[in-house]
Amino acid sequence: MKKLFLIFLFAASAFYAQEISDKLFTGNLNVDSQIAFERSEQVISDSAYAANKKTPMLAAGLSIAIPGAGQFYNKDFLLSAVFVAVEAAGIATAIAYNHKGDDQTAFFEAYALDNWAVDKYADWSYVNAQRINSSITDEQLNDFQIYNGDGSVNWTELNRLERTIGLGEGSWYSHQLAPYKEQQYFEMIGKYKQFNPGWADFSDPNNEFNFSDPLTKMFTDYSKMRGEANDYYAVAKTAVTILIVNHIVSALEAAWGAHRHNQRLKTRVSLESRNFGYVRIFYPQLNFRLTI
Repeated sequence: MKKLFLIFLFAASAFYAQEISDKLFTGNLNVDSQIAFERSEQVISDSAYAANKKTPMLAAGLSIAIPGAGQFYNKDFLLSAVFVAVEAAGIATAIAYNHKGDDQTAFFEAYALDNWAVDKYADWSYVNAQRINSSITDEQLNDFQIYNGDGSVNWTELNRLERTIGLGEGSWYSHQLAPYKEQQYFEMIGKYKQFNPGWADFSDPNNEFNFSDPLTKMFTDYSKMRGEANDYYAVAKTAVTILIVNHIVSALEAAWGAHRHNQRLKTRVSLESRNFGYVRIFYPQLNFRLTI
């Protein structure tokens, strides 16, 4: 391989010398020999530099695809290992905590389905509608049909009742219940106090509305469950953000690293000579100097 490289360098040197001979050579053997050797030396130097320099765009592209790959291309093996380690840790963390979030979500949703009842919430809302909003007349209240013929809650009528109650002073019912089992449904029943009466441990023996009714233990426990799931998802989201930053930083560093490599690489190629008896033999000598 080294022989082929040297042959290539000499061939390039000969071609370059032929191209410039008409302009540079003087006709004097000694002078022209010196010119030829100097030009050959320059061609060999340029070729050697081209063979060892790094391409910043290629380095950046490699690291955008796989963090650390550009550093490996630049032969910055320690930095390459650092970026690869960050990538592996970020992926593992994102997957693990997203899985934890999914498991926790399934857990608190099952808890809600077992312990929060929309019909209990609807009944309490209907009975206390006029206590919460005194402007609601008997005729208006009787107009609400919160149950369907099959005994299921009429969601449209329940939402209308919530909006009507919410018109009163204090806007106690500031939200209307989202459709059953939707993401907002599970969020609302553990976030807003108006949904407190739907929990199984809510007790109102006199069936009387009171703004100071305490939140039930199930309400607060459920809120904590949801908060824990959100915390898991937050960690997973942060890990994904770190992964994105890792790709960007690795690409920028790889491009700069390739540039630094090219700046440090000082190539010097010279044609050395030795006398063997009456014969003077010239041979190429390749020197690399890394300035750190």
